[in-house]
Amino acid sequence: MNKEDAEKRIKELREKTSYYATKYYDDDDPEISDLEYDMLMVELRNLEAKFPELISKDSLTQKVGGTVKEGFNKIEHEVPLQSLQDVFSIEELRAFDERVRKQLGLDVIDYTVEAKIDGLSSAIEYVNGVYATGATRGNGTEGEDVTENIRTIKNVPKKLKEPVDLIVRGEVFISKKDFEKMNEEQEILGEKTFANARNAAAGSLRQLDSKITEKRPLDIYIFNIQRLKGNTFNSHYEQLLYLEKLGFNVNPQKKLCHGIEEAIKEVENIGKRRESLTFGTDGAAIKVDNLEYREILGTTFKVPRWAIAYKYPPERKETILKDIVCQVGRTGAITPVAILEPVELAGSTISKTTLHNEDFIKEKGIKIGDHVVIQKAGDVIPEVVDVLKQKRNGKEKDFEMPKVCPVCGGTVVREEGEAAWHCIGIECSARNLQNLVHFASKSGMNIDGLGIAVIEQLVDKGYLNNIADIYYLKKEEIASLKKNGNKFAQNLIDAINESKNNDLEKLISALGIRHIGNKAAKIIAKRYGSMSALMNASIESLNLIDTIGGISATSIYEFLHQEQTIDLIEKLKNAGVNMESKSDAEIQDDRFAGKTFVLTGTLENYTRDEASDIIEKFGGKTSSSVSKKTSYVLAGEEAGSKLTKAQDLGVTIISEQEFKEMIN
Repeated sequence: MNKEDAEKRIKELREKTSYYATKYYDDDDPEISDLEYDMLMVELRNLEAKFPELISKDSLTQKVGGTVKEGFNKIEHEVPLQSLQDVFSIEELRAFDERVRKQLGLDVIDYTVEAKIDGLSSAIEYVNGVYATGATRGNGTEGEDVTENIRTIKNVPKKLKEPVDLIVRGEVFISKKDFEKMNEEQEILGEKTFANARNAAAGSLRQLDSKITEKRPLDIYIFNIQRLKGNTFNSHYEQLLYLEKLGFNVNPQKKLCHGIEEAIKEVENIGKRRESLTFGTDGAAIKVDNLEYREILGTTFKVPRWAIAYKYPPERKETILKDIVCQVGRTGAITPVAILEPVELAGSTISKTTLHNEDFIKEKGIKIGDHVVIQKAGDVIPEVVDVLKQKRNGKEKDFEMPKVCPVCGGTVVREEGEAAWHCIGIECSARNLQNLVHFASKSGMNIDGLGIAVIEQLVDKGYLNNIADIYYLKKEEIASLKKNGNKFAQNLIDAINESKNNDLEKLISALGIRHIGNKAAKIIAKRYGSMSALMNASIESLNLIDTIGGISATSIYEFLHQEQTIDLIEKLKNAGVNMESKSDAEIQDDRFAGKTFVLTGTLENYTRDEASDIIEKFGGKTSSSVSKKTSYVLAGEEAGSKLTKAQDLGVTIISEQEFKEMIN
């Protein structure tokens, strides 16, 4: 590659890496895998090494990714929080060792090998042994002041066992088990799930409200002393043992190794057992143990010359895709899942994996019976990365998404702009937990005391099988959930009974109709007045509601005309749940459906607002300007320019008396 081509490619790589780094570090919302990002950085680093005159300070090879999020105060790091240079082969580890030994003039070096924790790097300061401040890494020289957020992490000691002044560096993370639970709860609540545990941890720590952080299952492992007043240690490993004595939760995956070959063996051992670790890791850090040697070796602005990070390569295996089945998630999303010929991959047996959605299958050209390649990088769920089409024998079959829900037989929809198909069956057992949680939530029927944990217990005991069952719960069933639970049970029964009197708008919102939130539910309830009127409304009538729109109108109509919904509404009605709006109904009939009125002048018997309300009750709408699309101009006394324009356009002009006759 000549210099001109290299300059063009370097510019392209810098733009890409900068964009992806922002999504990863600042937005906590990665768009590509760690491996894809690493490969871009490797290419950029190699090109800059070949053409050093093209190196720029703005390149991510020369600085730490990440910035200080708006809303946080800045904390300047007394000792910079650097990153580590990544390598991807054992040969590169040996080359690193050779450089270190050559610079120090030694035959063998002791290294501390530690598992790299997949989290957010932070610095914590203690004054006289008492917790003082906490900060994120940020750009390495200054980070975000997250003192109160870090204080909420249980494994961060508030007072050390010795009154020392020090700054430590650690990795805030979320365990694999807690991450899975977090995503399950996000799914139940209908919220966006987290891409990975690292970004979940970062997003949780970087909350402006520490009360939100406190609710997240954050943990921390300390892995370095940044500064220690009166430091007498000359070994990094001994410092780690000292940190444990002070009361810190120190990285448990650490070992002092004599020479690079012993270090490589430990790197390989961590790789073999990383599947069984409670936290996510995608690599191992190899650090010169002797602190005096570190001073001699020095650092660049971004990385130390005395340490390196080995990234585990993603393991790939070939297998046969035996079948594709569809699973229904708690939000109703229908996900195709590949049933595979079992294969050992990254320490575990893989027999199935997600195929994401219909578009993914089409883009990859996947057929049932194909030979496929699957990959599991780090702790990411395995996925199909390649289809070996050359191995096809003609017996492979195309896959089609189901026309009805595979669980309940209900209607499935895929709306414009969405990748997934969804079941909209209100009584679908796969959606049951999510439906129950939403129905009882504040944005639904607001049943105080009926949260996720209680609902899960009631479902597990068989007391709740669908939404209607909420109103048939018995006091003794609820009381059985807790020791001495009579008071709790009575309070919940009272809250359930109180919810029966909610306005219709609360019920509409609680049903979880796609695209219909609280605001739309309020408009719909006021417009139709009763659940009966709403269930009898046509798509055309629903379409006339300006704030609803065609997609929402279709969603309402399809939802309300399913047998499951009709059955549920009847059960709720029989249980005494209010089906009427407490506001006056706006739609009496559709006589003005599709008609637009413009009001001008002074009316004798109505204000303009009153006249507009009447028009809307009969399915029409009003406008402030006259056009060819105007159906009628209602003209009162002293009508002005609107009347003149209506006459010019040939729009029908009616008097107040004619309007009265139209509505009587």
